[in-house]
Amino acid sequence: MPGVHAILSASSSSRWLACPPSARINAEIPESTSVYAEEGTKAHALAEKTLRGWLDGKTADVMTDNEEMKEAVQRYVDVCIEKINAARKASPDAVAHVEYKLDFSAYVPKGFGTGDMITVSDKSLEICDLKYGKGVPVDAVGNTQMRLYALGAVEAFGMLYGFDTVHMTIIQPRLDSVSTDTMSLSELLDWGRSIVPIAQKAYKGEGDFKAGDHCRFCKFRTKCKALAEYIKAKTKLREEATLTDAETAEILLAAKDIKRWLTDVEEAALTEALDGKKWPGLKLVEGRSRRVITDTDAAAKAMQAEGIADDLIFKPQELQTLTALEKGVGKKKLAAVLGALIEKPKGKPTLVEMSDKRPALNLTKEMADEFDDSLI
Repeated sequence: MPGVHAILSASSSSRWLACPPSARINAEIPESTSVYAEEGTKAHALAEKTLRGWLDGKTADVMTDNEEMKEAVQRYVDVCIEKINAARKASPDAVAHVEYKLDFSAYVPKGFGTGDMITVSDKSLEICDLKYGKGVPVDAVGNTQMRLYALGAVEAFGMLYGFDTVHMTIIQPRLDSVSTDTMSLSELLDWGRSIVPIAQKAYKGEGDFKAGDHCRFCKFRTKCKALAEYIKAKTKLREEATLTDAETAEILLAAKDIKRWLTDVEEAALTEALDGKKWPGLKLVEGRSRRVITDTDAAAKAMQAEGIADDLIFKPQELQTLTALEKGVGKKKLAAVLGALIEKPKGKPTLVEMSDKRPALNLTKEMADEFDDSLI
């Protein structure tokens, strides 16, 4: 259903399940697009075309001039093909569906979505979802979007097949991530029944506002009082003049959320100011700018005519960044060509939450001195 969006969409379910009234408010705020969203749409279309072609007996090779997208979508397609072949090997009645429309309205009012790839047999059901973005890692474990898609798939195939196990897989190729959550059919159905009252509240715009990590992509986040209070409560300081270690740690742990929220509020306020809104105590001014040469060719000729040496006029030729090279050449091809010429130096020490997957540094005095020097 191009251009049609469910009020209670599966992709935003982690938000409206935690904060039911946010669903109606977000539905009333116009959709905006971005380069990243457009890239994701193109990647999904490319993946669909390739998988449908393979199911029809054609090549499984992804065809596009965009090398970065080609490699990423190819990894997704390869994982899907592996899963289809494994399902067929385990059960001769296994079938695969690509971009299959799913209806989970038995649990969520007017709930629908699209499963990127589904395999189903009498043994098991699996839903695979492509996440082309790489800015935010997405895990399948406990993922409410995947569970809603799974409920929709059970509604579609449950009467035809006798599966009792459901697998939900998210493939995020540009992060080299494939994660799977597995539930028994009865566990999934129990979860589905448990969210029905919340979904009904959300559809009606009822319930209490509740802020949390789910606010990240909420379109109301820059106006939400509950989120402002949540951010404010991130650091509860005592009356004493000196911060304790625990209070300092609290501030550091909250910093990322506070910075993100402040940036969102500033950007939204600036947009409204440009539309004519007056903010108390603030004014719109011209920001700082740098001088620029308007015609570089003419400037070079003028300087050469005055006898200025070329090495003073032009920058030395330099390689593109690795990111740009990978995007233009392709990650695999570049690795094959450059091989040992690419190395990844140690990163500078940084403080992160204990949940971070990286191992803690065990600093020696020499290492600490080395890092101290690098920070100067």
